[in-house]
Amino acid sequence: MALLELKKLVKAFGGLLAVNDVTFQVEKGEIFGLIGPNGSGKTTIFNCINNFYPITAGDVLFKGQSIKGLKTHKICHLGIGRTFQVVKPLARMTVLDNVTASAFCRVNTIKEAEEEAHRVLGFCNLLGEKTKPAKSLPIAGRKRLEIARALATKPELLLLDETAAGLNPSELDEAIDLIRKIRDSGITILIVEHIMKVIMTISDRIHAINFGQTIAQGTPKEVANNRAVIEAYL
Repeated sequence: MALLELKKLVKAFGGLLAVNDVTFQVEKGEIFGLIGPNGSGKTTIFNCINNFYPITAGDVLFKGQSIKGLKTHKICHLGIGRTFQVVKPLARMTVLDNVTASAFCRVNTIKEAEEEAHRVLGFCNLLGEKTKPAKSLPIAGRKRLEIARALATKPELLLLDETAAGLNPSELDEAIDLIRKIRDSGITILIVEHIMKVIMTISDRIHAINFGQTIAQGTPKEVANNRAVIEAYL
């Protein structure tokens, strides 16, 4: 049984089909890449999984059970965490307090939440920044903080939305290492990314969409050599 399954997913905004009949499965323990040109529907798919947007048709299953129509916070409690394309930390709060707030998804006391926040910050190599206001972090630090906040909810499946955007080459390498480290800790990853170095390096399988529809799926090599994918990007 797949950890996550999209079945003929459709999302319409009026007469515009942003996502049209997309089906794929994410297996437990893998890094599954979702790619496509700007405006192809990738983030919309994330928003449908988390029910930020109500699904027009089709279904989303998590561990074999439909999560269609569930409240967003309940989906998080089930074990699906996510980051956002545009990171928006609690700017005036410290790095530690940002992650502590997320940890309350699973614990009930400040002591437990802070302990979990320290563990996650250590995992993300942010402990040295914990007393700084979140707004003072450079882009790479804010991206890591976004991941740390999601990890503090203890997800089984983590949706990463362009976590490498805006990073320099050395920061990209660090981001790749962190993503692999997350997978090695037992968390399955569904990732949206435009930077081919990242997506082709880390993904076990890739699903490509264009204009809201599937155009290819397979290994990174198979997708990179697919004519429809090449035409969509070039």
